[in-house]
Amino acid sequence: MKVLFACGGTAGHINPALAVADRLTKENDGVRIRFVGNPDKMEARLVPEAGFDFIPLKIEGFQRRITAENVKRNFLAVLYLLRSGREVKRILAEFAPDVVVGTGGYVSGPVLRQAAKMGIPTLTHEANAYPGVTTKLLARYVDRVLLAVPAAKEHLPKKAQCVVTGNPVRSEIFSANRIAAREKLGVKDRVCVVSLGGSLGARRINEAMEQLIAAVHSDGKDINLHYIHSTGRSGAESFLKMLKEKGVPENAAHLDIREYIDNMPECLAAADLVICRSGAMTLTEVEAAGRASILIPSPNVSENHQFHNAMVLAKRGAAIVIEEQDLTGAALYEAVRTLVSDPQELMNMGRNAQALAVTDADSRICDEIYRAKAENAK
Repeated sequence: MKVLFACGGTAGHINPALAVADRLTKENDGVRIRFVGNPDKMEARLVPEAGFDFIPLKIEGFQRRITAENVKRNFLAVLYLLRSGREVKRILAEFAPDVVVGTGGYVSGPVLRQAAKMGIPTLTHEANAYPGVTTKLLARYVDRVLLAVPAAKEHLPKKAQCVVTGNPVRSEIFSANRIAAREKLGVKDRVCVVSLGGSLGARRINEAMEQLIAAVHSDGKDINLHYIHSTGRSGAESFLKMLKEKGVPENAAHLDIREYIDNMPECLAAADLVICRSGAMTLTEVEAAGRASILIPSPNVSENHQFHNAMVLAKRGAAIVIEEQDLTGAALYEAVRTLVSDPQELMNMGRNAQALAVTDADSRICDEIYRAKAENAK
């Protein structure tokens, strides 16, 4: 069996495809897998590192905001799209995949559209609760749309063939040991708060966390918290400097401030509360770990999809949502204080989050790939 994956742009598009590809290779000795993606995006690094063949295809998205720079970028986007047609046909003809799977990113559009025209079985996966433009367009042509959550179906054409599979999650999230993680990270008997704003960080979240930590410190032992905070590329040093100016000693045992969290399974295992954006894959891991969360959706994303993602958890009693326009240190302090003062509510929210988790998403997606191939063989 030969499977072609088309994805790229962000880890949220690439990692689900890698998880499914890894499961396919474990289940099938003779499976052949290739990826198509942009040569200058992170997929060009992540895919080969995972051990899969990578085919470069230059595609750019269209910019909606009209500026001189964006007009130039949109002209190039049209040029790349026109050039891609012949290249995509060549890729499909040479590899002759049994199934083509898209997991998001601009590159998946022309690849899946052309594959559908050629009669090759096609599947596209949507990780968010509110489908992106590419998914909405492809839903009219692909054989099936694989959804992370049922709510996404409401925003797709009625004729779209939808199957809820969930989002694949790395197995380490399930296997991490809470007691061992808390001991290793030095949490002790404190309530552990893990906070992050994504790989690039988020200025507003950093500012609110500075104010939260300073406010809790001024209360003495009123709230006994242990912080694991990722600042992103803005830097841990400047964050600690700001805390020091607010009277918080930078060498305090309960402060674990880093630029990036590279041991997320371990940190989630130790956590009692997570404060984060509401990207699809972040929430998938929070659900899998069964952790209560305070979600701050990024307003700078297409279709405001992070807000829709966050509301799925909020409506099930698994999270509190603070929109960025309402985010202040005082608002975050009040939300944290309220939750920490009620350990039972923290546990209930964690259980509600875990109830939303789909623990076998990679297996479900593989089943849909097998199904698509079998149906085409009839």
